[in-house]
Amino acid sequence: MERCPWCEGFDLYREYHDTEWGLPLRDDRALFELLILEGAQAGLSWATVLKKRAHYRQVFDNFDPHKIAHYDEQKVAALLADPGIIRNRAKIAATIENAKAYLTLTAGGQSFSDFLWSFVGGKPLQNARSSLSEVPAKTPQSDALSKALARAGFKFIGSTICYAFMQASGMVNDHLVSCPRYEEVQGTGMTGDKIFFGCLPDKPVV
Repeated sequence: MERCPWCEGFDLYREYHDTEWGLPLRDDRALFELLILEGAQAGLSWATVLKKRAHYRQVFDNFDPHKIAHYDEQKVAALLADPGIIRNRAKIAATIENAKAYLTLTAGGQSFSDFLWSFVGGKPLQNARSSLSEVPAKTPQSDALSKALARAGFKFIGSTICYAFMQASGMVNDHLVSCPRYEEVQGTGMTGDKIFFGCLPDKPVV
């Protein structure tokens, strides 16, 4: 397989690329998790987040926004003392604020998925990149998504973070055209209990 070259290096990256990255994701809770992990990645490599992902799910109540929105100082202190996650107070605080923003955004009946996917017209944008040098750090769509999330009260959602989120969630297909996954992810979607999560590895974020 001529995979996208960013995933070459160790088995965990390759497995992530081959089974997760770029699959259209439309489950609200899964998308919330992905957005939080993208923010956690800011300033770090995806390898750091990937290695800690299972523990994140455990200590953040499987990323249930209803539970996270009610985290108190005692819970925050426990998270800051937990070496199994990225112990950054600003990122932990942002996760709580993002849970509250999520609940406010969806209180009117609109799903988080529909809100997010509206920025690409409801279906994946099919790019045709031949090399990594052609992949942008952000796009007009990620700019618009970032601004909308900020207006809704979300934190750690800069345009570059949003574009990595869009790539990982399959809102855009940025597998290189030479990669077997380029055609495999077209028209696919994962819902219910068979959902994959992830972010773009080692991509600079802001």
